Amino acid sequence: MSPPQRVALVTGASRGIGRAIAVELARRGAALVLIGRDGGALEESVAAIGRVAPEAPAMVICADVTDAAAVAGCVDQAMTRFGRLDVAVANAGQAHDGLLMRLKPEALELNLAVNLKSAFYLCMAVSKPMMKQRSGSIVLVSSIVGLTGNAGQAAYAASKAGMLGLTKSLAKELGSRNIRVNAVAPGLIETAMTKDMSQAAREYILKQTALGRPGILEDVSGAVAFLCSDDAGYITGQTLVVDGGIVM
Repeated sequence: MSPPQRVALVTGASRGIGRAIAVELARRGAALVLIGRDGGALEESVAAIGRVAPEAPAMVICADVTDAAAVAGCVDQAMTRFGRLDVAVANAGQAHDGLLMRLKPEALELNLAVNLKSAFYLCMAVSKPMMKQRSGSIVLVSSIVGLTGNAGQAAYAASKAGMLGLTKSLAKELGSRNIRVNAVAPGLIETAMTKDMSQAAREYILKQTALGRPGILEDVSGAVAFLCSDDAGYITGQTLVVDGGIVM
């Protein structure tokens, strides 16, 4: 008898890195639960999955991941549809930058809510079915600024650093139930979030990058898929830096 199909849930799956992660997991044989706020963009993600894995089931859920009850509801819907949950990727994220002296409280709250609190809510929700299964893999998409900090990004960096602390703590909490928790910390990746970066800032980062080029979506999605796979079965509590050689 063949093993049951793996089920993977991805937040922030409507575009960019989240869509690429969903496509790669589907290509590797997973059924997908795609969560985001833009229903039309999520359907575009389903279409992208269909082009590489026509047989892969893909469930779309429109939800606000900063709402704990909404996230729990998404997991309940996924369990009702598929009966299991093997992979969860906390990818939802936004950047609201500003120097600390000028940082507005609402910008701080948005960074913490979208980047960090949503990851907490997802981990809280998915840990319950995974603990019952006694198996699962959780990956949090952080950033190298969570490791290095960056002037003008104190709130964003703090939220991304918080994800790394969450990763390590949950790895210790959930390891006895065979649930692995890891993080990925991308550097400069070609996405909609980075396309408006000034040329000077872009050149500054690339000068620090050993490979001398920005990353592409597939660089991150491949790393996430690896951490979710059996090939990473003895890896937990780790942060895989995908930055072309900035942080060494």
